[in-house]
Amino acid sequence: MPQWQLPSTRYINYLVKKKTDTNSIDRELPSYIFHIPLLCVLDLSSNQFSGPLREFNQALPLEFVDLSENGFSGPIPKAFFQLTSLIHMDLRSNNLIGLVDLAWFWRLRNIITLDLSHNKLFVIDEEGNSPLPSDWSGPQELGLASCNITQFPRSLMHNKYILDLDLSCNQIIGGVPNRLWETWSSNLISLNLSHNMLTDMQLSSDVLLLTSIGYIDLSFNRFQGKVPMPGPDTAPHLMDYSNNMFSSIPQNFTWYQTISYIIMSKNIINGHIPYSICNLTPAVLDLSYNNFNGPIPSCLIVDGNLEVLNLRGNHLEGTLASNITTSCMLQTIDLNGNKIEGQLPRALSKCPHLEVLDFGGNRIADSFPSWLRGLPKLSVIVLRSNQFYGSIGDIAGDINLKEFFPSLQIIDLASNNFSGNLRPQWFERLKSMMNDFNSTGRIISAIKGPGGLYQDSIRIMYKGSDMIFERILTTLTAIDFSNNRLEGTIPESIGRLVALRALNLSHNAFTGQIPAQLGGMADLELLDLSFNQLSGEIPQELTNLTFLEVLNLSSNHLVGKVPQSRQFTTFGSSSFEGNAGLCGPPLSELPCGALPYIPSVTNVHKSSHHVDVVLFLFVGLGFGVGFAAAILIKWDWVGKWFIETARALRT
Repeated sequence: MPQWQLPSTRYINYLVKKKTDTNSIDRELPSYIFHIPLLCVLDLSSNQFSGPLREFNQALPLEFVDLSENGFSGPIPKAFFQLTSLIHMDLRSNNLIGLVDLAWFWRLRNIITLDLSHNKLFVIDEEGNSPLPSDWSGPQELGLASCNITQFPRSLMHNKYILDLDLSCNQIIGGVPNRLWETWSSNLISLNLSHNMLTDMQLSSDVLLLTSIGYIDLSFNRFQGKVPMPGPDTAPHLMDYSNNMFSSIPQNFTWYQTISYIIMSKNIINGHIPYSICNLTPAVLDLSYNNFNGPIPSCLIVDGNLEVLNLRGNHLEGTLASNITTSCMLQTIDLNGNKIEGQLPRALSKCPHLEVLDFGGNRIADSFPSWLRGLPKLSVIVLRSNQFYGSIGDIAGDINLKEFFPSLQIIDLASNNFSGNLRPQWFERLKSMMNDFNSTGRIISAIKGPGGLYQDSIRIMYKGSDMIFERILTTLTAIDFSNNRLEGTIPESIGRLVALRALNLSHNAFTGQIPAQLGGMADLELLDLSFNQLSGEIPQELTNLTFLEVLNLSSNHLVGKVPQSRQFTTFGSSSFEGNAGLCGPPLSELPCGALPYIPSVTNVHKSSHHVDVVLFLFVGLGFGVGFAAAILIKWDWVGKWFIETARALRT
């Protein structure tokens, strides 16, 4: 454990100890720090200090205190409210507790920055009981996120000079007082009211008269009606109105050419996407999960400035523009869950930065887009639930092929009309799935913005459930080719994809044996080969898959004993049912060969002698070939005796 000692001199003006790769202080803060007589700056942010902040009596000339991102606990020392020279106080992201009245801080006439966010405090504002000083101007930066606030602090009504206000993650109910908009109109640059229970903007019009606003976050509230937009003299950079109940947007976006991030997802906005949006040059446009209909303005795909286009979960229709330019900057294009028809634009191959391509749940009729194989960053391809057809890429004869999906991590082609055999060479070229990643990975297609990190989400079938991944990490690797018409044998080369976490080839027409090479995919968590025509025994090598959580081999033609070691002991009978030739636990408590497996009377059809004979030949091997021959000769009486005897032995 690294030790930290106070510098020897008592004439210290600045005490700064920031966390670095080699500096991680994890002890209580010594009380004598607050007895350094000339200390002006105390910055111990981003360390691992813990324990309470001790009270102190000595008056200090402290101007700058930053103890953020530690583990301090207990109440805020009352002595902090006596630091008359204090300009900057940052206590965010600790475990501080207790009741805090903002009026205690307002006595400090010089304070410019105050941040109490993300503690366990209960913050109130009783300025009505003790009036503010006549010359009080208030802080310019105020952070009160996650402070258990239930109403807007009344002192904000008098703060004309506030620049940055964060009241997110509280329990503020009702409307935003109209007087606040008037008070903040000229100076406010950043406003975060997200994650509250606000219902009404209380604006006199649909225009936000915040002439200096650059960042506004109203997400995760209950706002209704028309989306309020800044006025024509404003130059906002980010607007996040997601997760509300807004129902319409303005038709004229001509004024807002400086906006870089427009996020209005998960509302109930109706109508067409206005073509005036083509006047904008945003980096991120997220209108997902609304009720937009009609065509997609071609400019959103053709123009070269957009980095993220997310229109998922609407009712958009028509075909896609094909004249994409070589200046394409798209990193993500997500049109999942609409009514898009036609073919994929071949010009998408001109987008060298593309990482996420999601056209799932549409009506696209096309062949597999092998022409995307040269894109260097393409990590996610989701084409499920469309009308794609043909084979999934035959690269055997392409001698000029240099790159083949070099960064691919997730490919979901489920529920289409793909057919034919899977080529071994196809999987041999997926080098990105042959690399073993660490447990952390990086986030795919994450764009740093003024409000933090904008990151894509993806919805795929994973471990038997329809799951949404809010962060797409490079450690999430999956192949889903289920619900198609694929046939032939499963290529052994799939076993080389050692980084794969999920493999779903169910509901196809694969034949032959399960490749033993699948047992070398050590990170595999899901394996679904159900509803095919696979035969032979379950490879013992599959017991090496120690991370396997979901296994489904049901409804095939597998035979022999179910493996009984490692993960296989955790799987129920549903993982193996529908294979008449399998035996042993969990299908039966009896070991293979101890007693024949006898179908119930309801499964014995006297009118179909061929089926009955095959069943008894298959499950009666323990009685020898001669006994099986007797079934062929004397079915009428041997069959009855066989069933009755077996039942008697069971009881």
